[in-house]
Amino acid sequence: MAGNITFTMIKPCAVKNGHIGDILSMINHAGFKIVAMQMTKLTEEKASQFYEVHKGKPFFKGFVAFMSSGPIVAIILQKENAVEDYRKLIGATDPANAAPGTVRKLYGLSMQENSVHGSDSDETAQWESAFFFGEIDRFFY
Repeated sequence: MAGNITFTMIKPCAVKNGHIGDILSMINHAGFKIVAMQMTKLTEEKASQFYEVHKGKPFFKGFVAFMSSGPIVAIILQKENAVEDYRKLIGATDPANAAPGTVRKLYGLSMQENSVHGSDSDETAQWESAFFFGEIDRFFY
């Protein structure tokens, strides 16, 4: 299903601030279907594995600590052109630079606490989805 799925994670800050429902509503209204979803808490080890691509960067340790600081909501989304359409919905990584009406503009607090993660490519979406969900946990429409 490459090209038709993307992965997102509602980050601890958005969960803590009560924005799960608002973000899910935006996802739904944008035409995405939820294929798999779970609320969980990342350990520092799991957060390090998930964000391994950033290992060695100055922000890595702090980001891992943040991502393991509270519950997250992991979600696989389905839609034609999923990755690109979702990136438009969530906006720029820095909420200050995100377009009005995007998820990060509405609910992001900073570069790190920008409310959601979104896959940056079809390949990454496949890997990130498999990190959280087995095939049996996915329900395609």
